[in-house]
Amino acid sequence: MPRSSVLPAPLLPAQLLAPPVRALLRRYPGAGEPLSCQPVAQGLLNRGYRLATTRGAYFLKQHVDARTADRDTIVRQHRATERLHALGLPVAPPLPDGGGRTVAVIGGRCYALYPWIDGRHRDGAQLSAGGCRRLGGLLGRVHTGLDRVMGAPPAEHGHESARPEDTFRLIDELLRLVRARRPRDGFDELAEHRLRERRVLLAAHAHRRPPAAAANGWVHGDFHPFNLLYRGAEPAAIVDWDRLGARPRAEEAVRAAAIFFVRPAGELALDKVRAYARAYRRAAGADGAELAAAVERVWWERLNDFWTLRWRYQLHDHRADPQFPAVSALAVWWTREYEAVRDAFTG
Repeated sequence: MPRSSVLPAPLLPAQLLAPPVRALLRRYPGAGEPLSCQPVAQGLLNRGYRLATTRGAYFLKQHVDARTADRDTIVRQHRATERLHALGLPVAPPLPDGGGRTVAVIGGRCYALYPWIDGRHRDGAQLSAGGCRRLGGLLGRVHTGLDRVMGAPPAEHGHESARPEDTFRLIDELLRLVRARRPRDGFDELAEHRLRERRVLLAAHAHRRPPAAAANGWVHGDFHPFNLLYRGAEPAAIVDWDRLGARPRAEEAVRAAAIFFVRPAGELALDKVRAYARAYRRAAGADGAELAAAVERVWWERLNDFWTLRWRYQLHDHRADPQFPAVSALAVWWTREYEAVRDAFTG
């Protein structure tokens, strides 16, 4: 789940403490008395818990990521999900407390309570051709639905693409950190190989830096398998709207496909991408030119992106390590198969 150049704040011990469940439930008449509160395994930025009470099961979210943890930002997300749910999209809005509020601030931290949604995560390898079409159509409806409930995106300057000179400096810094590791392991060896490989690749393609792109719609911001729950073959709930924002919408469609349909060796399942992209274009009203520009910008983003290595070597946070082999291989493969990837999204 790429985070591009965005790094999380290191988690402090106080942020890992169990949430104040009893104080929280007092705000929700009818929620029952707490029986258990178990952390949910997935999630890289905020914290989630399965909360069981005498009245049922809930999902409790603790907001700790500084960029999205202020109350006004969370309330805006909640209002968007409530309106999308009213449009018939598979979204689970938060539950209001006794005063109608959906954000509880306790001890200086923000919490939200949701109904527990039974379901499973499914990646692209588990989706049939019909499932790929449903996925693309769903994201297209999310984008058109957000346009309806959020209004026009704010006027802003274009989103600049990565500067090669900055990436070269980052590669040098990461190589220094990798080479200083003692003892070195297989991950370190692969990291050094990929960094050296990427430096050569970027030098060969530095002239292809895309121009800035303006936001043309509202996007979920983090659409990937861990943020979509299925019941059987049907999507049951899109979760984790922390990164809701105004961005070039087709770029989200391309990023999502690059996560759902990447194979362990770092290749994309282009037959599935093609089915997904056709359904997305129909649902979103996007044309081939919009998708082609998005492919170019997301390819460039991947070529310049080392978020998994920055987490490991700069923050000493190993939670993203399992994603590195496929993510790093994809940038190389995508560069080699650029025309085929573009055609899968636009044909």
